[in-house]
Amino acid sequence: ELLWDVGGGAGSVAVEWLRAHPACRAVTVERDPDRAARIARNAECLGVPRLRVVTGTAPEALAGLPTPDAIFIGGGLTAPGLLDACWEALPPGGRLVANTVTLESEALLAERRRRHGGELIRLQLGRARAVGGFTGWTQAMPVTQWSVTRPAAPGPA
Repeated sequence: ELLWDVGGGAGSVAVEWLRAHPACRAVTVERDPDRAARIARNAECLGVPRLRVVTGTAPEALAGLPTPDAIFIGGGLTAPGLLDACWEALPPGGRLVANTVTLESEALLAERRRRHGGELIRLQLGRARAVGGFTGWTQAMPVTQWSVTRPAAPGPA
């Protein structure tokens, strides 16, 4: 199966995808050239040099890529046309997962869930820290995640 990892960051999602099975393929799209170079280094060091890294801005950088079986969006959700381009690229049965930490992107994901279904979850992590002589929780930013499978009879975007 082919994964598009959009907003690749450090490449961890694509790297783990490729490590899951030798037949898995992945393309990561990252707009920042320094991060794109880091993704390629990470893939090499972690034993998956077959990761294809595309340096460019989505959705434009998605043009011409092979049809994905799954798409992970880890950044850039507010880029005009990104969610539409990803949804349209998915074949029936294709899976999309998108993560965000911003209210603006969360609103986009909630609207897409209303339109296409799927599951919307929020992940929260806290770490125990000293508070004087006691211990309290320090919260990390919550991550909102939308996951959906494109139906066999695709509806309008």
